[in-house]
Amino acid sequence: QVQLVESGGGLVQAGDSLRLSCAASGRTFSTYVMGWFRQAPGKEREFVAGIGWSGGSTLYADSVKGRFTISRDNAKNAVYLQMSSLKPEDTAVYYCAARRWVLSSSGYEDWGQGTQVTVSS
Repeated sequence: QVQLVESGGGLVQAGDSLRLSCAASGRTFSTYVMGWFRQAPGKEREFVAGIGWSGGSTLYADSVKGRFTISRDNAKNAVYLQMSSLKPEDTAVYYCAARRWVLSSSGYEDWGQGTQVTVSS
């Protein structure tokens, strides 16, 4: 199990950029696949991006492809989500998540508490 704490959310304008960070505890962080999800008011939580344990493989939702970039630093037990060209529809609570072994858009077992991102038009 890994404990996750997100940070970096806030209020921005459409077209702006924002970088989310997720700090993870545990000595086995480098063995986890990491992901970012989001949940907008009245909607189900959805997958945003994922990254393999080494950082060499990534996966993105179509809605953010080309605008968001996921990365990780295993030496710092951290994963990041760089968000660019933000749109009002990106407004949501963003969650960091972890799972074992396989890079996927589902099956994540450990979750952070979330950080709010609000994009104004």
